[in-house]
Amino acid sequence: MPAPQPPAPESPETAPRTKGRPRSAAADRAILDATRAALAELGWGGLTMGHVATRAGVAKTTLYRRWPSKNELVVDAVASLFDELVMPDLGSLQADIEAVVAQFAGLLARPESQAALLALFAEGTRDRQLRRRIREAIVDPQKRLVRQGRAAAQARGELAPDGDEATAREEVDIIFDTIAGTVEHRVLVSGEPITPEWTRRFTGLLLGTFPVPPAG
Repeated sequence: MPAPQPPAPESPETAPRTKGRPRSAAADRAILDATRAALAELGWGGLTMGHVATRAGVAKTTLYRRWPSKNELVVDAVASLFDELVMPDLGSLQADIEAVVAQFAGLLARPESQAALLALFAEGTRDRQLRRRIREAIVDPQKRLVRQGRAAAQARGELAPDGDEATAREEVDIIFDTIAGTVEHRVLVSGEPITPEWTRRFTGLLLGTFPVPPAG
C-alpha cells in the first residue's frame, strides 16, 4: 500500500482568502503626516486625496479604503496631533495644568499644526457635519485631560469630590473650553508667545490664587 502523500501546497487560487489585508500603522502615520503637510502647503481647497496618496507613497485606493472622504481624513490627521498630550501627576493641580498648557502651546506652535487647525476650523464654520466630526474626534476626546487632572487633584485632597454627574460634566466642559480657548486664541489669533511666566499667571488666575486688582 503506497504511503500517504503530504497535501499539496495551496496555490494562490485555492488558498482561503482573508477578509482584507491588515492595516499598517506605518502607512497610516505616513498618510496622516502627508495630509497635514499637504494642507499646510495647499490649503483646504487645494488639498485632494490624490495629493495625499502621492506624498504618502500609497495607492489612492488604499487611501479611500481607510478614509472614504477628505473630511474624515483631515479630521483624523489633526486629531492624531493631540494623541501625544498627556496629563502628568506632578503633585499639585497648579503644576499639572502648567505642564499641559506648555504641551498644548508647543503643539500649536508648529507650523503644520497651525495651518491644519486654522483650515479645519474655518471649513467647519461652513459645514455643520464637519463641525460635528471635529467635536467628536478632536474636542471631546481631549476632555480626558481635564477629567484626569480633576481626579488626581481630588485624590490629593486639593478638590472636593464631584457632586452629581451632570454638574461634573458641565464643569469639565467649562474648564476645557477656558484652557483650550485661551491658549488657542493667544497662539493662533494674537500670535503671542506662551512663556512659563504667562502660563504660571494664567494657571494661577484659573485656580483663583492670583487676586484680581479692583477696577479704577
